[in-house]
Amino acid sequence: MDLQTRKIEFVQEFLKIQSEELISQLENLLKNKDIVDDNDFFKPMSIEEFNNRIDQSESDFKNGRSKTTSQLLEKYK
Repeated sequence: MDLQTRKIEFVQEFLKIQSEELISQLENLLKNKDIVDDNDFFKPMSIEEFNNRIDQSESDFKNGRSKTTSQLLEKYK
């Protein structure tokens, strides 16, 4: 599917949206796209960074610095 077709399909789906909150979120995304494009957040991490994150996560879990799924769901209800 080419880019033009994807855009048309996106606009068609957008026009069906009834949620004002969702439209606001999409507007914010478009307004901030330059920030996202320039952000290193989406830059792939190195193997070393990846392994360090794994080590840190395992350490956090062993030392009780974690939450259950139920705790997270309750927090963001």
